[in-house]
Amino acid sequence: MTDDLARRTVANRRRVADLVERLDEAQLASPSLCAGWSCRDVVGHLVMAVDLSVPRFLLEVLRDRGRVARTSTRVAQQVGARPVPDLVHALREHAGDRLSPPGVGPTGPFVDSCIHLRDIALPLDLDDGPPLEDWARVLDLLRTPQARAAGFLPRGRLDGLRLRATDQGWSAGTGAEVAGTSEALALAATGRAVGLAELEGPGLPLLRQRVAPGG
Repeated sequence: MTDDLARRTVANRRRVADLVERLDEAQLASPSLCAGWSCRDVVGHLVMAVDLSVPRFLLEVLRDRGRVARTSTRVAQQVGARPVPDLVHALREHAGDRLSPPGVGPTGPFVDSCIHLRDIALPLDLDDGPPLEDWARVLDLLRTPQARAAGFLPRGRLDGLRLRATDQGWSAGTGAEVAGTSEALALAATGRAVGLAELEGPGLPLLRQRVAPGG
């Protein structure tokens, strides 16, 4: 499983590099699916993950008095401000790096590579994304403690729900069904409200309430 996730993560980092290389400044400055982050910020986050050691990141967290979210945003913006050729080079040069963050393992880098690829491409109306089989693995991993530890979704978001992919033979969970494309399920599960528009089923109101309260 570890080797498989590593191989898929490498391929997705290269997909991100290919995508970023084609974007102009206006596209990079556009809002991504990550709230408050531009597409360039998301690229910075992905480069930061391969370019910044864990000890160095922890020092940055101490600088922000333990506020990890603040550190992630600040460093992602700093890294993302680099020239595009530098960002593309870093993604390609470090594509094969095997990262295993404490408490998260290879789950984090792999899920990041899938979700953040679409965080950039989808709002730009571009098709760049991971292959369909990657989404099945993402959906499996989102149900694990490692995914919650990585901050991909809060505890309880998928409780009482049965998710079913309509584009491949994947389903999991018990309770009221939520059905849709694998990508839409993964995006909604990780808090991207845009994914909700492509879903249906008796469990959708509950998932919508958990993802976009009042929406």
